[in-house]
Amino acid sequence: MSTGTQHTTGYFRGRTLAELGERLRADEIRSVDLVKAALTAIDALDGTLNAFVTVDRAGALRAAETADAELADGRDRGPLHGIPVAVKDIIDVAGLRTTMGSAHFADHVSTQDAECVTRLREAGAIIVGKTTTQEFAFGPTGDRAHNGASRNPHDSGRMTGGSSGGSGAAVAAGIVPLALGTDTGGSVRIPASLCGVAGFKPAFDAVPTGGVFPLSQTLDHVGVLAGSPADCRTGYRVLAGLRPMPRRDPGSEVRVGWIPPDLLHPTDPRVAELARTALDSDGLDVREIRPEGLDGMLRAFGAIQFSEAHAVHADRVAEAPQLFTDDVLDLLRQAGETAGWQYVRALTDRERWRAEVAALLDEVDLLAMPTTCVAAPEIDQRQVDIGGTPLPVRGSLIGLTRPWNLAGVPALSVPAGTVGGLPAGLQLVGAPGREDELFAVADGIGEALQRWRGGPRAATKDG
Repeated sequence: MSTGTQHTTGYFRGRTLAELGERLRADEIRSVDLVKAALTAIDALDGTLNAFVTVDRAGALRAAETADAELADGRDRGPLHGIPVAVKDIIDVAGLRTTMGSAHFADHVSTQDAECVTRLREAGAIIVGKTTTQEFAFGPTGDRAHNGASRNPHDSGRMTGGSSGGSGAAVAAGIVPLALGTDTGGSVRIPASLCGVAGFKPAFDAVPTGGVFPLSQTLDHVGVLAGSPADCRTGYRVLAGLRPMPRRDPGSEVRVGWIPPDLLHPTDPRVAELARTALDSDGLDVREIRPEGLDGMLRAFGAIQFSEAHAVHADRVAEAPQLFTDDVLDLLRQAGETAGWQYVRALTDRERWRAEVAALLDEVDLLAMPTTCVAAPEIDQRQVDIGGTPLPVRGSLIGLTRPWNLAGVPALSVPAGTVGGLPAGLQLVGAPGREDELFAVADGIGEALQRWRGGPRAATKDG
């Protein structure tokens, strides 16, 4: 049984980017105050949560002073101007360590910013530090890193999920309002689900990956975690180089295809029911969808991720295996057994899957399912019981997220409520170019669930 406890949250818990921006522009608060609030929360909470690897106190305060001076002079860089942001520790930030969660890079200091970080800085965001990542971003649990496990703010004996676990914990604990993550098989959406925040994986290549250490180059995405879908949208538009735009009303005719999660992976019935109920909360036109190419999708994802990951790490596995955590070394050794013909065949299978997903998204506007098959397992747990069957934790965390990396389509996890007191997420998947519709529907679901809180149909499944 977990023996972890809940902890006091930081200043940003429940505060939106819009609210913070309004207060900054009304001169009710300064960027320096926001950065100090983030640093105070790190001091108070990170000894338990281990969300951060590196904190840039002096650099963040200097940048905040500049942001305040610019606003005072009438220079407004947009909705992230003066806002503290955290960055996952496989993304380069000039002058700070980028360890990739690994002893191989424990003392590595980046010499320049990743392109996504450059875009944040140009938008006026303040980088406060680097967040804990599963070693080399290879794993969905968040409890295998050189600097130790990141821990769930709802119960510190539980996983954050990974690999962007530190970013998920930092947002869920209210340490920062926005954090960068990466997502190769679910690594933004999984910690968002387990930690009870929103997490968005954009379409493939919508956000540049230059300066991001690769796991699987044709599956890697840069994404964002925030307290709400609206704040994910704001962060995404900055990272994608898009102009700020007001929220759009999706209208009343949005068609949503519910994919029964057991088609993809055995799922805790409480989690499935919670997600399905959340989807029903906003009066959407929901119908059941059953994809056909699932076997080919699973083979293709595994072969592509393993082949590409092994190509990145083969020399390290051969020359310094002792520096890896056991979980990641085992995965990389399995990856080395993938044959070349399997990779080539997987590329063809991927195109078939992408075509099927595109056809599904012509039939409906959005696809929906839970984000993960279970709520947060305990730290170091490697099997979960689903329907009386013991199953690996890894598959139970990535089973519902990896199809959308293979398809390269936008996918968003939003809080759906709790199971046994732990958060669980609803995942929405859309077509590239229709992200605003995805966010608008997610906002509507969130608002509907808020109306339920504490009522007879409260968003919880604790039986």
